[in-house]
Amino acid sequence: MADSDSPPTPPLLLPDAIHRAFRPGAAVLRLETTRSREGLLDGAWWPRTRDIGTELPALIRVLTGHLGPITRVGVDASAWNGVPTRLVVDGQVVHLDSDPVGDDTVLVTRGHNDLFAFLVVPPDTTADAAREAMARAVRADNITQAAQLLVATTPEPGDGAADPAG
Repeated sequence: MADSDSPPTPPLLLPDAIHRAFRPGAAVLRLETTRSREGLLDGAWWPRTRDIGTELPALIRVLTGHLGPITRVGVDASAWNGVPTRLVVDGQVVHLDSDPVGDDTVLVTRGHNDLFAFLVVPPDTTADAAREAMARAVRADNITQAAQLLVATTPEPGDGAADPAG
């Protein structure tokens, strides 16, 4: 049996403990852990900064370990500092498409056509709001767009939420 005849390996599921590993400012990734991929989003990412050259390689490494080789990433250039046309991550070339996908979404392509959509939680989001947005994003029955998820989970100024800055 040739390699191309072998059945595809299903995506690896993340341990439940990964979903509790939040701390303010940490880069965190959650993946939908159902095989159906019925939800609107396939995962959520909470980068530490808006420096794509620093943040994206770590995301690509993690996704490659769970999904296989990542070939393209679509981002909204206006949401990031200095978007290159490609990155080399662990010897693999990843092309960056600068599309107006929205600063709350990143599109990741595995292979040629297998597309994954991730919520991008802004770096300055509080830990509680990030946790809530990410949990909602990866629900199998989620039909809420990324921007609405962020609005729904971000506390309004003066609503009694603790201000981490003091």
